[in-house]
Amino acid sequence: MASDCNKGFADSYMLLNHEDAHLVDLVKLLFSKNVGKRKFVDSHAGGDYEDSFAHRWLIFVSIVLQKLLQFVAKPLAFLGNCIERFVNLLLLNGGFFFLILNFLRGKVILPDRKSAKYLSLIGSLDARVQLDAVKRDDCTYYVALSMMAAKAAYENAAFVQATIQDVWKMEFVGCYNCWNEYQGKATTQVLIFLDKYEERDTYVVAFRGTEPFNADDWCTDIDISWYGIPGVGRMHGGFMKALGLQQNVGWPKEIQRDQNLPPLAYYLVRDILRKGLSENEKAKFIVTGHSLGGALAILFGTILFLQDETLLLERLEGIYTFGQPRVGDEAYTRYMKKKLKEHSVMYCRFVYNNDIVPRLPYDDKEMMFKHFGTCLFFNWRYKLKVLEDEPNKNYFSPWCIIPMAVQAFLELIRSFIIAYINGPNYREGWFLFAFRTVGLLIPGLPNHGPQDYLNSTLLGSIEKHLKFE
Repeated sequence: MASDCNKGFADSYMLLNHEDAHLVDLVKLLFSKNVGKRKFVDSHAGGDYEDSFAHRWLIFVSIVLQKLLQFVAKPLAFLGNCIERFVNLLLLNGGFFFLILNFLRGKVILPDRKSAKYLSLIGSLDARVQLDAVKRDDCTYYVALSMMAAKAAYENAAFVQATIQDVWKMEFVGCYNCWNEYQGKATTQVLIFLDKYEERDTYVVAFRGTEPFNADDWCTDIDISWYGIPGVGRMHGGFMKALGLQQNVGWPKEIQRDQNLPPLAYYLVRDILRKGLSENEKAKFIVTGHSLGGALAILFGTILFLQDETLLLERLEGIYTFGQPRVGDEAYTRYMKKKLKEHSVMYCRFVYNNDIVPRLPYDDKEMMFKHFGTCLFFNWRYKLKVLEDEPNKNYFSPWCIIPMAVQAFLELIRSFIIAYINGPNYREGWFLFAFRTVGLLIPGLPNHGPQDYLNSTLLGSIEKHLKFE
């Protein structure tokens, strides 16, 4: 239980534990203002908002969704595995027609999850791995590389290693599965590689985002628990737990950990970078991620600031996030703006059109979450606007339903013609086309896929907007 842990590292907190919540407790929550007396809510926050019905309703929804996700976790994973294997079966055999032909000839190629040719569902939406579309000396090179790295982080180790070494001609450092102490399992994945070019060596750290059929990932996303860190602000508890927040002690600068246990993401990445940067004076690094991975990327920078990691902060060139959810409150945004400017760290937050994820958790008086940094917003035509925040910032606006549906239809039409307009590198397959049809029912869901973010980095005119926060 969260209440069994020492939370002295935080000056305030609101922690949810869905395992302790029962139906009667949830019903009482809606009709009682004493939120802190619920055994599945451990709160030390203050403020009238905590007892408001809107806030209690959000807690109710978060708990119910987490319980439902855990209830269907195994069938959900099984369904995802079946879809993923079927898609790979089609891809490996050249499509449905050739699959039937290979079956009749007894030459069906079966997918192997550990193979370098096996794609995740995210990878199946956009199988591009080439970096030819952007030159190394282009100022947008590391933005495009960041998006490709964030996309690659969803794949298995064999695929990633083959792509980095054989296609990108870079040095593969490793793919790591990292521990979440609060969920009691390895739920966080991170990819690290080294791009060597002339006199410029750059480590790239890419955190994996939410997998579509992974209940643990979704629980991390919808867990609205938060911790208030002195001098920093309130930060999303689910994301911090995924990054390596330790029970009882929070974020100690140094840790002693059993080598037989999976590593904690923040400490693993930090130690690898410490060693690599101290041994190579000309090396720098960038951090990136898509979706949940974007939240972990900016939080990684936050903990570096918090622990005053001088060497790493001197070599941190930029943090690039794609479809990143909100991670902290207004005090947190002020802290990050100050630190990013103080250390001359570039932070760019990419948002594509009606993507729902950057508009969550809500930016309102109940949730208090805020975005910060340069928002590079791309519409459905990949036209760039630099904004303080994305339009329709909380997504669920009745005034935006019709425009979003119309844009989803236009994106569907674009699937057929984009290769003719922009070249074969932008050709979209049948699986991505099928995914885009979902947007007719849930506008903004297909917008969260990596394909439009990669297209935005390649087709959007972002050169003049790459500047320090």
